[in-house]
Amino acid sequence: MEHTIKWPNIAAIIGGSAIIAFGMNYFNLANGLAEGGITGLALLLKYVLGWNPAWMNLLLNIPLVLIGWKLLGRISFIYTVVGMLAVSMFLWLFERFSLPLPDPLLASLYAGAIVGLGFGIVFRFEGMTEGTDIIARLLLKHYGIGIAKTIFAIDCIVLLLSLIYLDLTRAMYTLVAIVVGAKVIDFVLEGASGARAAFIVTAKPIQIGNEIMTELQRGITFLEGRGGYTGKHSEVIYCIVSRKEIIKLKKLVHRVDPAAFVSFSDVREVVGNGFAKHDQ
Repeated sequence: MEHTIKWPNIAAIIGGSAIIAFGMNYFNLANGLAEGGITGLALLLKYVLGWNPAWMNLLLNIPLVLIGWKLLGRISFIYTVVGMLAVSMFLWLFERFSLPLPDPLLASLYAGAIVGLGFGIVFRFEGMTEGTDIIARLLLKHYGIGIAKTIFAIDCIVLLLSLIYLDLTRAMYTLVAIVVGAKVIDFVLEGASGARAAFIVTAKPIQIGNEIMTELQRGITFLEGRGGYTGKHSEVIYCIVSRKEIIKLKKLVHRVDPAAFVSFSDVREVVGNGFAKHDQ
């Protein structure tokens, strides 16, 4: 069963989107830096053809969001639309904000930190701002290609296309900004690794297991457990989730069983469906 729309999430997604748009105008565009994903493609069209990135971000994302709306589900679809519209709106509102810096390395560090902070906030509150994740989920569903690998490939393609406008030095500074942004996203989400192992001790293992498989589309394993104090046997749910799904999993478990015990541990490498190492 889907949860209802949470207005604090909507507000946080809008706030995170504003930070993303501000950082891109204030640092990326002002210093000739590119970006990954669909937003990066919108910036490239600005550099090459002079097209407004706010409108381009909107037009490029609309088809992807419409294609993926069934895959996302009603609530995620609404959050994604809010994020997409908010980023485009703030790109337009903040287009006069600009801070050219004489040091391109400093510009890339600022760009990565600010934009990464915005994306981290959006992800933390279950939102998305573009169709890159939708493409990744579709490829996972139909071809079994890992989500992280798809997103990385799209970012690399956009960076290669950016060489139409950028020289190799500027492209390298853009890569620095993307790496810094990824680290900031990890920090905001309170997870340094790309995936987490979750152990869930609950009196409702079947219900929670079904919700995980339905909402997160992650596989689960039931482990046999026994209480140290009571001596009672119980089932423990074990599953692996990506860093973006940690908050969703916590809320899902609490919704079904508020008394459930959940613990997370870092995972250094994952080989399996849905993760970057799947097809290596």
